[in-house]
Amino acid sequence: MSEPFYVTTPIYYVNDVPHIGHAYTTILADVLARYARLRGLDTFFLTGTDEHGQKVQNAAQKRGVSPQVHADETMLRFQRAWEHMHISNDDFIRTTQPRHTRVVTTVLQQLWDKGDIYLGSYEGWYCVHEERFWTEKDLVLPHPRYGARARR
Repeated sequence: MSEPFYVTTPIYYVNDVPHIGHAYTTILADVLARYARLRGLDTFFLTGTDEHGQKVQNAAQKRGVSPQVHADETMLRFQRAWEHMHISNDDFIRTTQPRHTRVVTTVLQQLWDKGDIYLGSYEGWYCVHEERFWTEKDLVLPHPRYGARARR
């Protein structure tokens, strides 16, 4: 049996259509996967879409459809783009698929059972665009693009 080789792209948000940045990353992963296969490695290449989050919800609301309908339609654009570019991925995962949900649920339950997850609360400045919280020390008011926050 050959040495295993696993390569993945980020799982792309479905808040908008695929663009050159998605293609660039996916082509690079494809090159790695093809090279590994040529070397005889047991290769598995995964790509897919992340269909959760505020950006996805906002994009769906803007279109007047449910987040799932938006995800279903946008995900197809990613699949078609990769087919058009002859990307050699072995699998395409969606975070809304039952198989993904089952694995995440199992892992989170294991973490909960070990005490690695705890109930708590957090308040802070959240940036939907960057999908991150900012601390007070990171804030500069106002910022021309982001309004209420920016890094110092």
